Amino acid sequence: MARKNRRQIFEGVEVIDAGAKGKSIAKAPDGKVIFINNAVPGDIIDVQVTKKRKAFYEGSATTFHQLSDKRVDPTCKHFGTCGGCKWQFMGYEHQLAYKQKEIINNLTRLGKVELPEVSSILGSEDHFFYRNKMEFSFSDSRWLTLDEIKSDSEIKNRNALGFHIPGMWDKILDIDKCYLQEDPSNAIRDKVKAFATENNFEFYNARNQHGFLRTLMLRISSTGEIMVLLQFFHEDVEKRTLLLDYIGSEFPEITSLQYTINPKGNDTIYDQEVICYKGKDYIEEEMEGLRFRINAKSFYQTNSKQAYELYKITRDFANLTGEELVYDLYTGTGTIAQFVAKNAKKVIGVEAVPEAIEDAKENAKRNSITNVEFYVGDMKKVFTKSFIAQHGQPEVVITDPPRDGMHKDVVAQLIHIAPQKIVYVSCNSATQARDLALLDEMYKVTKVQPVDMFPQTYHVENVVLLEKR
Repeated sequence: MARKNRRQIFEGVEVIDAGAKGKSIAKAPDGKVIFINNAVPGDIIDVQVTKKRKAFYEGSATTFHQLSDKRVDPTCKHFGTCGGCKWQFMGYEHQLAYKQKEIINNLTRLGKVELPEVSSILGSEDHFFYRNKMEFSFSDSRWLTLDEIKSDSEIKNRNALGFHIPGMWDKILDIDKCYLQEDPSNAIRDKVKAFATENNFEFYNARNQHGFLRTLMLRISSTGEIMVLLQFFHEDVEKRTLLLDYIGSEFPEITSLQYTINPKGNDTIYDQEVICYKGKDYIEEEMEGLRFRINAKSFYQTNSKQAYELYKITRDFANLTGEELVYDLYTGTGTIAQFVAKNAKKVIGVEAVPEAIEDAKENAKRNSITNVEFYVGDMKKVFTKSFIAQHGQPEVVITDPPRDGMHKDVVAQLIHIAPQKIVYVSCNSATQARDLALLDEMYKVTKVQPVDMFPQTYHVENVVLLEKR
């Protein structure tokens, strides 16, 4: 029953499902859905309502009367405050089941497309320490725990090097140990913070726009190479040199030590000059003998092992014979294009980011791949009738768009050129479902393969094969 007070509470509610964006789902006594941010399906809880909408509630569990058998003890002590691993309190086999269920629900309910039997989701071999890239933020006013806030003692050191509190752009949670990236990631972060604190370096204050140290980015490739990028708010040659020399001497295994001076209001580095201080200005990934140079601004799938599995599935779905012209839309740095090139007559890659296309061309050259071509531009403006007339009618199209999915003009062009097969790789099955609905009159979905790239989170990739009816 519900008690009416300032913030409504529903008592003894059973959590029945997991929903989008890591929320769990229950039903209120009035039949409306409740989205809960800190519960596992199977829990029986009291829920305090935080938002009330016409069709649903949002809330948090305040009391747990019975814990779900799907629960596990979180590995990380920061779980619940840090927003990075929202499902770390759920057993991995259950995470996979709910990810698979979400994909099927989205494709059938949103896309309303007829599906074949959906293949079982491909889980990740590594449940922790699987990310090849992490970004940490400095702050001079770290997030305080409730106990610290209630304490009468003065907190002198407010420095933090960690992650943004969810939904708070200027609040940073100080991280002791993160379970997402392999060593020496934690050691580098911790020693950088300790050295900076000992030497009285100013940590950044995002709200007041002052300080010296802004961000620390770490990339560790499958080949064992390590990139460290420090972002400074302003130049201070003496302090910068002192810190970079310390990092280089303390961690000689670092193969690429770089920095940038960014006085802007935001932390993005894509419009900034990145300077190589020591080693190379890139690291390399390897896949079936192909090597890909990754610079500080490059996009690369953040789970290297699962990226390989994802690309193998994409290549298998395309089932190329060596005679096909293939278009790879949203090609990024051309990794998929180069990965399938040996099975194709020719591959044409298209991408909106100029730096990514430069990387793609350079990587193809170094890999001695001669049957790929890359073009840059806004997809809906580049992928036109004249582009097709110039480069040829593709038998197969591979598309791997961003979370927003494909622009409707791109979908319309696909329908117009009508390739025999479309392999659609997606990180958002909701927008994938929308696009599949638009393609449904001409194409039938013949294969579906979910792939888990991000254990302990609700994110999931999905690969769909569409063939002409």
